[in-house]
Amino acid sequence: MDTTAHTSEAPRGLARRAARLRGLARAGAAVAATGAVAGALLAGGPAFAAVAAHHTTTATPYTFTTLDNQADPTFNQLLGINSHNVIAGYFGSGADAQHPNKGYQLNPPYGQGNYVNENFPGSAQTQVIGIDNKGNTAGFWVSGNGTNHGFVEWNGVFASYTNPKTPHLAGSVNQLLGINNSGVAVGFYNDAAGHSHAYEVNQATGVFTAIKIPGDVTTQATGISNLGDIVGFGTDASGVTTSWLLHAGHLTAYQFPGGTNTQAFGVNDHDEIVGSYLDGAGVMHGFTLKAPLGPVSHWQSIDDPNGVGSTLVNGLNDAGDLVGFYTDTAGNTDGMLAMP
Repeated sequence: MDTTAHTSEAPRGLARRAARLRGLARAGAAVAATGAVAGALLAGGPAFAAVAAHHTTTATPYTFTTLDNQADPTFNQLLGINSHNVIAGYFGSGADAQHPNKGYQLNPPYGQGNYVNENFPGSAQTQVIGIDNKGNTAGFWVSGNGTNHGFVEWNGVFASYTNPKTPHLAGSVNQLLGINNSGVAVGFYNDAAGHSHAYEVNQATGVFTAIKIPGDVTTQATGISNLGDIVGFGTDASGVTTSWLLHAGHLTAYQFPGGTNTQAFGVNDHDEIVGSYLDGAGVMHGFTLKAPLGPVSHWQSIDDPNGVGSTLVNGLNDAGDLVGFYTDTAGNTDGMLAMP
């Protein structure tokens, strides 16, 4: 494991953009859709309310640490972190049989011996993405024919969740990306046209609830707090990608000031939001957004000092510790922990 630590008080430029990889697929059998479908959380109504009109760009200092599982030091993504600083993630790009996605949890003090493998039984590939404060996790697993299925590991027991509206086809996509202490997970599925549809599922009841965002052609729910607030992002018919927060039934949209393609990936119980955006040169940066509902919201761009062309923040805890990944000078994808 590489545990290089470094500090930064201001973001630094990156040379190129890196894409976040969601699992590819190679072996196993598809799981039948389970559970019932409930009514939509937000079925229509007015378009987005704009994010708070007043915002500032802050510069909280962070200490950055690179954390790579040496099972595949060329590709690691850290995707979730809980209040006990246990991190969820995976290694392996999934690009070929030599580098499959393999999930893990990483416990403090983050030595190589602190990685604990976590893979859905019988899966060809697994990504562990969301983690609650009790250590329960959510993510997705991939069967041999390329089909993605959401999963929750609750009290040590794995269960697969596939939204019933997911096409029954090899290679179909259904993923869970976040989970809270109440066992509510959020994610999305792709329809036959390739459009994503956000939803939540209660792991205890197996009931799926659609999350419909007015004006969006495609949308993903990516994170949920213990208070039930949900974040995600969507793309409208003109191709504009915007992030959103669903708080107490109120929908708010936002873009990083001066940026485009803002994608939210995580939210904590203080409604601090993390994700990524593109600058004017098309370079990807991570971000945090505090007080998204105002009266003054606080944005900060996040760049790992070792990154070359991309940094993405995917998860955070209530202390404001951030996890994500960046691309280094060798072209490897490295896990990132940033602590204020």
